[in-house]
Amino acid sequence: MSFIKKNGILNQTPNAKEIHFHSLSGSEALEAIKSAANGLSSAEAERRLKEFGKNKLSETKGRSVLQMVVSEFTSFLILILLAAAAASWAVGETTDAALILVIVALNACLGVAQEYRAEKAIQALKSMAAPQARVLRNGTEQLIPSTQLVAGDVILLEEGDRIPADCRLLQTINFETQEAALTGESAPVQKNAVAIAAPTAMIAERSNTAFASTIAVRGRAKAVVIATAMNTQLGAIAKMVSETEREETPLQKKLDSLGKQLSAGAIAACAVIFALGLMRGHDLLETFLIAVSLAVAAVPEGLPAIVTITLAIGMQRMAKRNAIMRRLGAVETLGSTTVICSDKTGTLTKNEMTVTRVYADNSFVEVSGTGYQTIGTFDFDNKRVSPLRSEALYCVLRTAALCNNASLATDSKGTTAVTGDPTEAALLVLAAKAGLTYKELQEENAFVNEIPFESERKMMTAIRKTDGTNTAFVKGACESIFPRCTSTLINGRETPLTPELRKCFADAESAMTKSALRVIATAQRKLPNGVSAPDVENELVLTGLIGMIDPPRPEAKQAVEQCKTAGIRVVMITGDSPLTAAAIARELGILENQKVVTGPEIETMDETQLREATSRIAVYARVNPGHKLKIVSALQANGEIVAMTGDGVNDAPALKKAEIGISMGITGTDVARESSSMVLADDNFASIVKAVEKGRTIYANISKSIIYLVSCNAGELLTVFAAGLLALPNPLSAAQILWMNLVTDGLPAIALGIDPADKNAMHKPPRSPKHSILNKKTLSHILTIAAFACIATLALYTLDLNWQLGAGATEASAEAHAKTIAFATIIFIQLFVAIDSRALNESLLKIDLFSNKKLLGAIALAASLQIAVTTIPFFQQIFGTVALTINEWLLITTVSACVLIVSEARKRLECLNQNIPQQGLTLYAN
Repeated sequence: MSFIKKNGILNQTPNAKEIHFHSLSGSEALEAIKSAANGLSSAEAERRLKEFGKNKLSETKGRSVLQMVVSEFTSFLILILLAAAAASWAVGETTDAALILVIVALNACLGVAQEYRAEKAIQALKSMAAPQARVLRNGTEQLIPSTQLVAGDVILLEEGDRIPADCRLLQTINFETQEAALTGESAPVQKNAVAIAAPTAMIAERSNTAFASTIAVRGRAKAVVIATAMNTQLGAIAKMVSETEREETPLQKKLDSLGKQLSAGAIAACAVIFALGLMRGHDLLETFLIAVSLAVAAVPEGLPAIVTITLAIGMQRMAKRNAIMRRLGAVETLGSTTVICSDKTGTLTKNEMTVTRVYADNSFVEVSGTGYQTIGTFDFDNKRVSPLRSEALYCVLRTAALCNNASLATDSKGTTAVTGDPTEAALLVLAAKAGLTYKELQEENAFVNEIPFESERKMMTAIRKTDGTNTAFVKGACESIFPRCTSTLINGRETPLTPELRKCFADAESAMTKSALRVIATAQRKLPNGVSAPDVENELVLTGLIGMIDPPRPEAKQAVEQCKTAGIRVVMITGDSPLTAAAIARELGILENQKVVTGPEIETMDETQLREATSRIAVYARVNPGHKLKIVSALQANGEIVAMTGDGVNDAPALKKAEIGISMGITGTDVARESSSMVLADDNFASIVKAVEKGRTIYANISKSIIYLVSCNAGELLTVFAAGLLALPNPLSAAQILWMNLVTDGLPAIALGIDPADKNAMHKPPRSPKHSILNKKTLSHILTIAAFACIATLALYTLDLNWQLGAGATEASAEAHAKTIAFATIIFIQLFVAIDSRALNESLLKIDLFSNKKLLGAIALAASLQIAVTTIPFFQQIFGTVALTINEWLLITTVSACVLIVSEARKRLECLNQNIPQQGLTLYAN
């Protein structure tokens, strides 16, 4: 006999029909899995363990450090840099080659460090396994490591246990499990061994099955193991997490595209110059050196490091806003996010059941406050009321507290901790808001007896000594309580429960249910002497109804509204019921005119149908982990940049698949955190909005840095290229170009990366995923800058060269002086371009030039370093420079500053051509 797993269902043999254990009775399940009510024999258990292995999640071998290092060198931009280093080394320019390799190595180290921390999802899943299990072997109870469990083992479960494997329940006594991490269901799930589910039932609908990693929160049970290790629902998620590949971020894709564009330009320019040199009979080695200079000029060597540094600085700033980024690339991805797929439980809601409405004395009373905080008010008809002045309302609150086995504890910070069932905890909080504490009521109403809650009866009764009389306090499902009641409280007096009054209660229950509230009825009865136990719960006085829900976070609604303003669509994805999900979504403003779709409905759609439907769907309910993955994939196929938020195990695959996965730092599971790109330290959905704003600012600043660097490199490339075409000596050496790219360009580029945020960043739509950093408008800017740099540099170079030769200088001396002039001129032009880059599409006069003091400091430092390079003998030998006079520096500065006038003219002409006002950073917004 063997067991296999196909489509999430355990099979006896490879040729056996699929077995849906949740659609079998307990005895049928035992027979199907070849077991018995008293469990397996030790010998059979050992045989199955050897055949199928231990009950632990398999670990997909992660990438080695060496593989991580190698992957860092696959970027096209990095490959170009390596080629430039090799070419420099080949012609003896070892200093140039060494500088390039140092930059590449530093960038790789940063990347490997980030990835090394990011691949821990499977280990986190493994840590969720239960350490011990109570099992029946040879008919006797034994305590064994949960890793030794096999399919067919009969196990015993009780309150507080973590379920060690997927199992079909055989016996249940008031058994409930907490499945929020697996299904998204916020309330404990009642389990019933007698129930039989349909073969196609969703996980949340299988009341006769308990799942690995979920928690038993009430009662006890006996069950037979039907799946272990990777065959469990938890294992299926682990498999999806390990097989799901991370999507490249938009910036990664754009930088790769930029590298290809730059390489194409470099290769073309090198080929032209090399061919021209050979045609003119120039020395082969000299021609090759010029070609290498062109290659070096075409590539912004400092770009990878500058992008990494900018992202790292942004990472630190976002951490101060409770958004902890686990991957550098995810920082900028936030800025381009078009859709946020948010889990409901614990993300948009608090995952704390809260009473929001009470029906008593023929009236609805609204209760404020959320979660387990015992602060709230009671309002009737929009007016504050005292709950203790209404006899019926007081009776409801008293029953809520006395018919209860949970407890509350408040620490010195005012945080309330809950022990016991979340529903009963919500009832204690309700009573506490009215000033009724369980401890005081217990002292006033001594415990006599209790009839515990049972899933078959769906009710619970506590008998207390109240005013010298035994009183039964009863709570439970309306369908269980209503038939047992004969009267109710109206204006403080017991009144017969007439058909009209029964209809009032039924209508009230219906109204509360339609509002997605979970409804509990309360009743009481003063017990006559000698009443028998079966009669205690008859002839009850129906005191009221209590409606509760896992409420939205107070700040979530505003965060959703801000997302809309920023052009970001928020979609709810949950394992909860459609009714509850829709109610929460409407309250938050997520659901307006869109549709609510369930998991079973998704199953009927093919990929094309789901892709077409996603734009019309705002809420996905009753979904499983596989559905979440399909939804994210469908959105991505439509060109959306997807952020997925979540905190449960069930969110892990989709978190990893999305461009950016956002997990909760407090309530989130280790699995979710390790699978995500960003962790919210305060579990606050509103923090996402702040992170998005920061992400947009970071991307805008990275764009400024990239355009600035490419403009500078284009100027260098065009200058060397034009000199070759004009048969002039090469005005810039490879060492000088590297100095510009890594030092004098690099310092301002880093400072541009921390430019202050645009105040209107969150009032613009997200960038189009198809938006290219190098587009028609940015190329216009780059070519304008490059053309000016080329003309100004070569003009001063040729003028100075001719002047020096005319003054009697040797050819070598004249060329050295002219090259120093050209070197200084192009660098000073680039420093003025750095200032201009802060206002790519508006006048410099409209921005505060002193708001980025770090940029001014970087420009001053770069200018000082350039002066040092031309005056200090040590640097003169390395870069082939000579000292310049003050008048020559004034001439260079004056000519260089003219780039600002040229750029301002370009911006003005562009605005006139488009007939738009010259304002706003619209040039790179879309």
